Amino acid sequence: MLPCLFFVLFILLAGTLPGLAQLKNVRSYLEIFDLSSGKRQVIFQEDAHFEAPNWNRDGQYFLINSNGKLYRISRDGTRKTLLPTGFADRCNNDHGFSPDGKYVAISHADGQVTAERHKQQGTSRVYVLPVAGGTPQARSPETPSYWHGWSPDGQTLAYVAHRDTDYDIYTVPAAGGPETRLTTTPGLDDGPDYSPDGRYIYFNSYRTGHMQLWRMRPDGSQPEQLTADSLSNWFPHPSPDGRWLVFISYHENQGENHPAMKAVSLRLYDLHTRKISTLCSFTGGQGTLNVPSWSPDGRQFAFVSYTVLPQ
Repeated sequence: MLPCLFFVLFILLAGTLPGLAQLKNVRSYLEIFDLSSGKRQVIFQEDAHFEAPNWNRDGQYFLINSNGKLYRISRDGTRKTLLPTGFADRCNNDHGFSPDGKYVAISHADGQVTAERHKQQGTSRVYVLPVAGGTPQARSPETPSYWHGWSPDGQTLAYVAHRDTDYDIYTVPAAGGPETRLTTTPGLDDGPDYSPDGRYIYFNSYRTGHMQLWRMRPDGSQPEQLTADSLSNWFPHPSPDGRWLVFISYHENQGENHPAMKAVSLRLYDLHTRKISTLCSFTGGQGTLNVPSWSPDGRQFAFVSYTVLPQ
């Protein structure tokens, strides 16, 4: 068992915002879940803290973040290589590939604190760089901003950002430009991810006083609540064929927070029947399923689970 002090520090470091805190005494497992067999497979594990796998567009590797850096993990888990990101060495767990696979969106904390709000909320900004690595180009005009989705036509980035007094969902042209605010309802809105046909943005929201899944049109209109149960539901990601949403559920109410190292389940939402099934349960949360992680063929998805190691 870890000392109580570790758990207190852990919660402080792994709260609502995706930060750079690297947890100690943790073993991380990069896993895939196969829908046809219903089985989990560990691809890569390390006695270190890593997060948020993306599956690249040709299915050959995963992208994860650890200690502010981004790494490629080969499909068979035998190779780990650094993705060169230039000055961006404080990357958090909000990153992912463009639809054509040529670019990567990252969220990097530039550390330039210029106002009290930034001191409290962080300085993460959304950047884009070539998939092979290079110099990141800023896309979100303000901080803090955390990337979560790329429109299917490749033209728009969706992210969650803190402006004024609340976290809401915004978009910005992938080539850069002014941002557009999509949500204004009080309560945290987070995790925007586009449907493969571009008709919806799926997200999670605390606007009812409990974290549930929602969707809206790409312009922010016609919000529709999808779940209404006792679990805290986060980060809905539609499958490439548009049939499913995979998302993470905390067993206990976490309010507007998504901490790490909690009892969670991965669940599957059938967009045809509106039925929900539980796939598996484990220790996880923050870092498990923050960003899109489906395989290109939609038969599997990647996630991260954790184990606390004895001191």
